[in-house]
Amino acid sequence: MMDARLKAGLLVQAILRLYDRELIPAVLRRRGDADAGAVLVKIAVDRENALLLSQARDAEGRAAWLRTGPAADAVIEAAIAKAIDRDPDIWVIEAEDPRGQLPFEAPILR
Repeated sequence: MMDARLKAGLLVQAILRLYDRELIPAVLRRRGDADAGAVLVKIAVDRENALLLSQARDAEGRAAWLRTGPAADAVIEAAIAKAIDRDPDIWVIEAEDPRGQLPFEAPILR
């Protein structure tokens, strides 16, 4: 059974607010479709490396995040550009966190 999906615009606002609460710099880099756009979160872990978290579903259909990296920033940027080419409704959040974590509990798929 699939759980209810939060509208993308609300999810993005919540993520940005949680980063703000944790005093972690984060910005909305790209605005997507407010209702159904997918969300990508790029997390810079240092000056040269980042990781990318993409919305996904696990085998049971529950909301999760798919992690790419950590990898060189150029590799992550290329993955973001490719995702935008496939789906122009994508939202992109960028944060700076050496821990490389989302500001909330969420299953991370590898």
